[in-house]
Amino acid sequence: MQPLTRIPQLLCLLLATLTLTTGCAQNINLPTPQKTGGMPLMDALARRSSAREFGPKDLSPQQLSTLLWACFGTNRVDGKRTAPSAKNNQETDIYVILKQGGYVYDAIANKLNLVVEEDLRRLAGTQDYTTNAPVTLVFVADLAKKGKATPEEKRNYAYVDVGYISQNAYLYCASGGLATVARASVDRKGLAAKLRLRPDQLIVLAQSVGYPNP
Repeated sequence: MQPLTRIPQLLCLLLATLTLTTGCAQNINLPTPQKTGGMPLMDALARRSSAREFGPKDLSPQQLSTLLWACFGTNRVDGKRTAPSAKNNQETDIYVILKQGGYVYDAIANKLNLVVEEDLRRLAGTQDYTTNAPVTLVFVADLAKKGKATPEEKRNYAYVDVGYISQNAYLYCASGGLATVARASVDRKGLAAKLRLRPDQLIVLAQSVGYPNP
């Protein structure tokens, strides 16, 4: 029998699993990310690589939760994150493209908020393999959060900050036996329209994640 304290966590995991595997598009409450264990850092660096072939298996809700936390989740009580950002503006939003829809990651609530009920993976990459990966992360910089910086400074900060986040994704995938690749080739106009982005929200990079192709 499971302890009572674990029942909410188990229910969250069950609901997230049903949502991810049945194609039902709705907000997804993610299970608590796994913040311990994994591969030693130097081993993960040795295994870090890019892959452009993906197997058909979906990521579990637990894997997705931990991936997103590793990318840019909160790791301190003051709300600071697993990746740095200039002046702690935290301007990067992670949009998560799944088969059943496009979501935006809420790091504070640890959930995915539904943006659009449609498979947008074909817009999140111009290569054929992008529609095979079960998860695509789209890193969007909200330049309005960069304050009084010049347009060039805002973009430069955004590019650097997304680089940190993308590398976190690479290291988590290396540690967890997953395949990933980051790319700049994105249908920015089409994807921005589907995700209802404002003109000052910049699509910087996309990153496919899945299991290695057997």
